Amino acid sequence: MENILPISGNVKFNITLDPGTWIFDDRKIDLTTYFAKKNEEVDSNEEYTKSVSKHWDREIMEGAIFPPTLKTEKQFQKVKVMTGTFGIKFQPFLQNSEPGNDAKSLIIHAAEKDFEVPLMDAYDLILKFSDCGKPLNEDGPVHIYYGDGSNQDSPIKNVKGFTVK
Repeated sequence: MENILPISGNVKFNITLDPGTWIFDDRKIDLTTYFAKKNEEVDSNEEYTKSVSKHWDREIMEGAIFPPTLKTEKQFQKVKVMTGTFGIKFQPFLQNSEPGNDAKSLIIHAAEKDFEVPLMDAYDLILKFSDCGKPLNEDGPVHIYYGDGSNQDSPIKNVKGFTVK
């Protein structure tokens, strides 16, 4: 039960989060590359056109290359899950709790002290739940990173729960 994180306070629905299940969640993000790439707004039509053009050029120059089989693709996914460092965005969980209209901030309860984050910034939080394929047992169950990565070197650790205020 110590790995269960509640979201409570000025919310319509109290929610409990279980970081142990997120390894199977398609929304997980690879933290080894997430903060390295710039979060740029990309025009989807332009990106699609470039991708198709690149693929067309490659087929003309090299010939068609068949994609890997489903079996090798699944094997690669399994290795990645067992060795990867993953996090998940806090936004969908906070949205599902439906904070009150007058809610202004999120209190992050950690073992040593509490951290207060403006509610609008809380939607951008990243919850790290896996390091090199292992759950964060010693100082977890999650580490919290700000969306801009400004606390990459010193994330909030030993998180016990969240209160919307």
